[in-house]
Amino acid sequence: MRAIQVEKDTHRLRIGEAPDPEPGPGELLVSIKATAVNRADLLQRIGKYPPPPGASDILGLEMAGVVERAGEGAGPWRLGDRVCALLPGGGYAERAVIPAGMAIAIPERLGFEEAAALPEVFLTAYLNLFRLGRLTAGERVLIHAGASGVGTAAIQLAREAGAVPIVTAGSAAKLDACAALGAVCGINYKEERFADRVLAFTDGHGADVILDPVGAAYWADNDRCIATDGRWVIIGGLGGYRVEQLDIRAFMGRRIQLNFSTLRALPQADKIRLTEQFAGFAAARLGDGRLRPVIDRVFDWTEAEQAHAAMKANANIGKLVLRVQPD
Repeated sequence: MRAIQVEKDTHRLRIGEAPDPEPGPGELLVSIKATAVNRADLLQRIGKYPPPPGASDILGLEMAGVVERAGEGAGPWRLGDRVCALLPGGGYAERAVIPAGMAIAIPERLGFEEAAALPEVFLTAYLNLFRLGRLTAGERVLIHAGASGVGTAAIQLAREAGAVPIVTAGSAAKLDACAALGAVCGINYKEERFADRVLAFTDGHGADVILDPVGAAYWADNDRCIATDGRWVIIGGLGGYRVEQLDIRAFMGRRIQLNFSTLRALPQADKIRLTEQFAGFAAARLGDGRLRPVIDRVFDWTEAEQAHAAMKANANIGKLVLRVQPD
């Protein structure tokens, strides 16, 4: 099969040949129609985010396509079924093997390119909002990078759960996009301190849950505006990983729960359970359009370099998708 490979010395991307994967018991072989770009791909290509042991070293954490073959005991899936799924790696290729339990049926209203934009961001948002953040109806949730793929998914999930989404973003256009998805308070972090706005909007209560891909650069303001008994979930370090002078007494006094999370490192059994939980919450909502993947741009996979450059520029609203094979 063809796959996008990383040149060893230059780290540039090119399409080459790779062995075809073979499905084992309980697995599906999927012919990939589309995949999507994630920040982890940018790190992996330069050697800073290696795949988990046993995973494909091909880039790509999600895909959408058609079941080509089902291994023994793969459940109800059949040849020709349209599925999307989270991957530990291997999405930038013509085929991938997935555990049958991680396959998500693609709703009829979604094409492959839309479906490819779904698994990584929606499962990340679901895991961190509901399992770790324990977000409930009526609570205020602060979602940083609200116009990112995870951010746009988190806004919709929070809205559908009856919570109150507050977002940060770096432009008026991004804040408008967040508002259209259900964000009730938008904060341009380039123009004002987000902690001041969060406290003002919540009448001093603060955010019950914080979803934070930024890390160190937002530490002080997150600390200022998280509510007593708040759940603070850090999912990335775009603003650095080191915090100087951490005083844990402030956390103890307000009973703050601090969580650190990466979806890729979850054991497979946990990913299967997460997929099942998400599908139970989201299947009908994806089917009728209450939940939808937000796509900024679709590239042909021969344009993977341009897609990575667009991700680096941080100008996208929603996902960047790679078309691998025509429908």
